[in-house]
Parts: sequence; structure tokens; C-alpha cells
Amino acid sequence: MLVTRRYPAGLMAPSPAGAHAQAAARPQAHVPSPPDERAAWLVAIALGTLGVLALVAVLTGLVGGNARPAPAASPPPVPLAAALPAPGGAVSASPPGARHVGVIVGRPTAAQQSADARRFESQPAALIAARWMEGFYPIYGTAQETFAVNWLLLASIHEQESAFSTAPGTYRGLNFAHCCGGPMQFNVTNGPPSTWQLVNDSYIYGRRPAAYGHMTATHPSIYDDFDSIMAAAHLLSADGAEYRLDGSAWMAAYDYYGHDLTGVTYADQVLARAIGWSQHGFCFDCGVRPGLMEAVHAAYGAPVMRSLLSAAAARSNRPRPPGAGPTHGAGPTHGARATRGAGPTHGARATRGSCRAGAACR
Repeated sequence: MLVTRRYPAGLMAPSPAGAHAQAAARPQAHVPSPPDERAAWLVAIALGTLGVLALVAVLTGLVGGNARPAPAASPPPVPLAAALPAPGGAVSASPPGARHVGVIVGRPTAAQQSADARRFESQPAALIAARWMEGFYPIYGTAQETFAVNWLLLASIHEQESAFSTAPGTYRGLNFAHCCGGPMQFNVTNGPPSTWQLVNDSYIYGRRPAAYGHMTATHPSIYDDFDSIMAAAHLLSADGAEYRLDGSAWMAAYDYYGHDLTGVTYADQVLARAIGWSQHGFCFDCGVRPGLMEAVHAAYGAPVMRSLLSAAAARSNRPRPPGAGPTHGAGPTHGARATRGAGPTHGARATRGSCRAGAACR
């Protein structure tokens, strides 16, 4: 018996015409679109361009083994090459004693003066990296341009005070005399106003470098290299220092330390070092030439030393009033510091309350 089976319409094979109609009616939502090839072409073009540029850079020496390092910082220009001083050069229009009148002074003990004297007389050459010194060159240059002071004199004091900011304790606390601190060893205790307070705003007159060795968060600060060096340049200028490394520069260095026998040694070393640099080039790790020291002392230090010794002898022979106590100290009164640091030994400027650029400190 013939059995006829019936299937659901969806399972029966459609006719060709029906299949075409069903395909046309089938939804296309899940059929992926062909990828867009434009993005791939753009990436390929970009990579090719970068490859060509890299090849050109290598061939021209901009990268690779022929690349040149960034140029190192150079010292500022030297204004004048100083001549060897002649004996008997004048250092001051007035006798040294006249500069003490009414000035803010410190009175160091004999032990403190002796410690400084030994250090100055046996000061070894400092071992300092060239990269470290490069950070000071822009500061020296700005100070020289702003206050018209020979930067070699300023750098020599920087070396004398803190070995170019490498001495222990430069950036914290005070020195062994508990009076002075920072790269230029400013006195902060001999006021009010202290020496530092007189010149601490000197940094506003020059443009601060974008970066340097020790920049503090707040200004002014005796521990900030720029603030301290600019203040020292201002103080030297107020004391008569200019571009010339002569008797005026010697007296400014003498004022910076103080008026006693140790101050004479200090000024002799500072000026001799600066003159040597002006003649032979800046050498931050070289010692002071003995011949220059002798010439500077004969020209500037010896006359002042004789005056100090004569004044001390006169005081010792002077009758003492009844009941007077013993005298203390090994030499004349210090000008401005307890034993280290910048000091306002500027007799005519004894009552000054501030120091401003372009005018004497009074």
C-alpha cells in the first residue's frame, strides 16, 4: 500500500524560484561587512615614513655613533687680566682703624681666630668635579653683570668660605662659631640687622637660573646658592670691589672676613687666587701660587698688618683704668663676623638698614 508522508512546509526543499525568493527575504543583520582596508594602508605609509626618517638621521650623524653630547657650561668671561701687584700699593684712603667706627662687629675668641688662621695657611687644593662647578657659572655670570664685581674675586671667596659649597655643613646649620652659614658663610647673629639681613634681598636684581645645584623652596635663604652668591657680590660691591683685582678688591675681601691679622691672611689668599685665575685661566682645583701670595701680601697685606700691630702695641702700652678686667682675644676686633662669614665692616655704613643695588649700603 502506498503511504504518502506529509512534511512541514519548512522542511521541504523549495523550488529554484522559491529558494531565490527566500534568500531575498532572509534578514542580513548577522552577516559581517568586509573590512575597510584604508586604515591598514595608512599604518603602512606611516611606518614607511618613519623608517625613511630614521635612515636619514643615521646617515647624517644625528643619531647613533656620531651623535654629539650637549656642550658643557663654560665659565663667564673674565673682565680683566690682573697684573702682578707692585709693593706698597695703597689699599684704603683712610687708616684701617677708621673703618671700625660704629660698625656692627663680632668678637671672636683667640681660639677661633687661631683655627681660621691655621686653616687659611694650610688650605689644600680642593678635589671638585667639573660637572659640579658648571652649576655655579651662570650664577657667577649673573652676579658679575648685576653688581659689576669681578666674578673671579667672588669665586675665590666662595672657595675660601666653603670650598665651592662642598664643605661639610654648607647647606645646614651654622659654622663652628655658631654665627655663619651657607655657601658664602653669612653672619646671621651679629644684628639686628645681621649682615645677612642687610643684603638678603640681593637676588631680586638678577635673573635666577632655571636650574642649579642647591635651590631652596623659599627665598631668600643663606643655603640657596643663588641667593647667597648674589648677596656676597652685592656686599663686595658696596665695599668698593669692581672689575679690577687691585687694592680695592683686597680691601673688600678684608672687609668680608674682618679687620684682624687673620683677615689679612684671608684677603691675601682670596686676591692672589683670583689674580692667578685671571692670568692663567680658571682652575677650581688648583692651590694658590706662593709667588702671587707673596706679591699680594707685600703690596696690600703687609701695610695693613703693620698698622694693626702698631695699634695693638699702642693699646698694650696704654695705662689701664683701675679695676679694669683682663683683655681677651689675639688680635684686633673682627669687622663683621664671629670668625667666618660675610661681615659689615664698613665704617661709613655703620647705621645702614638695607643694601640696595646701585647705591651704597648705608
